[in-house]
Amino acid sequence: MASGQRAEEGIYIATLTIHFDPEVLAHIAAVGAEGAVEVNVSLGGGAGAAKATSAPPIGPLAPLMAAGLLRANDVLTFRQTRAKRSAKAIVQPDGQLIVEGKATPFQSPSKAASAVTGSAINGWTLWRLPDGRTLDDLRDKLMSDEG
Repeated sequence: MASGQRAEEGIYIATLTIHFDPEVLAHIAAVGAEGAVEVNVSLGGGAGAAKATSAPPIGPLAPLMAAGLLRANDVLTFRQTRAKRSAKAIVQPDGQLIVEGKATPFQSPSKAASAVTGSAINGWTLWRLPDGRTLDDLRDKLMSDEG
C-alpha cells in the first residue's frame, strides 16, 4: 500500500514526493516560464532506486504523533449536521492533513477545517477519530500524561 492510503476506510489519497538533484533544479530554473521541461518518473524498484523517506512530523500534530496518540494514515472525520457538511482527512507522516477533495495538505487541523467550511473554525474540536475522540481530547490526554 502506498503512503497516504487507508483502504479499509474506502478512501484512496495517494501522496508522492519527488526530490530533484540540484542540477535538475538549475535546469528547470534556467528554462523559466518560457519553455517546457519534460520530467520522466520511473516507478521501478531497480538496484539504483532511491529509498523513500518520510519527513519527521512537524507542526501542531507532531506532539500527538510523537506520543503515539495519532498515527500516519489515521482517518479523521467531521460532521456538521445542521450545515449538512461532512469531511474526511488523512494524517500524513509529516503531520499534515490531506482533506478529501482538496489538493493541498494543511499543517493545522483548523486550517483544514476552514478549507471545508469556508470560515474560521476550531479544527481541534471538529475533527474526530473513528472512536469519537476529538483532536482536542488527544491534546488534553497528552497534557495530563505529561503533567
